[in-house]
Amino acid sequence: MALPGSNGGVIVYLRQEGRGIGLGEKLKAYNLQDLGSDTVEANILLRHPADARSYGLATAMLQDLGQSEIRLLTNNPDKVRAVEGPNREIVVKERVAMVPLAWRGKGGITSHEVGEYLRTKIEKMGHMLSMETA
Repeated sequence: MALPGSNGGVIVYLRQEGRGIGLGEKLKAYNLQDLGSDTVEANILLRHPADARSYGLATAMLQDLGQSEIRLLTNNPDKVRAVEGPNREIVVKERVAMVPLAWRGKGGITSHEVGEYLRTKIEKMGHMLSMETA
């Protein structure tokens, strides 16, 4: 992966599949989505928070790697706040919006399902993204 103006970087991966509820529960959430719930409603119906992930470990890892100011690839404002830490141990100096190219066509979002998924993220989870740029 290459970012314009980037001289390298760090990828931090945390095993928090299904927004922190695990793969088994995520499969149940997919079933509820097939029945008409959106991604947030499905987690709530399964008695999970909309997003159960935590990012304290990512903050600690970045500190251990000597990173104090970063560019963060995310649309999620909660990730920005969480990665910065309670005392702003890490400063997100730039947030880079991310929408997978496979989700886009020449005229914008290529499927109704993906469009609704992104709309839920924007409207219910406050993601920093607009449908026009997606």
